[in-house]
Amino acid sequence: MSTDNFPAGLLRLPQVLELVPVCPATWWNGCKSGRFPKPLKLGPRAVAWRAKDILALIEGENSYKPEGSKNE
Repeated sequence: MSTDNFPAGLLRLPQVLELVPVCPATWWNGCKSGRFPKPLKLGPRAVAWRAKDILALIEGENSYKPEGSKNE
């Protein structure tokens, strides 16, 4: 995937689901299990994901490492 047109900064759920074609329930279950990046809490009812974490996930499962993981 070319990173030229990839968004920078933070991505909200609809943007993430455009890039990672799974249903919302699958996405949330993956976040909970550690398969997908954990969201950042923006407010009481708002979350977002770091674009760099989503890009790492898309580029290959081996390149996404949760922050604080021992395999760094």
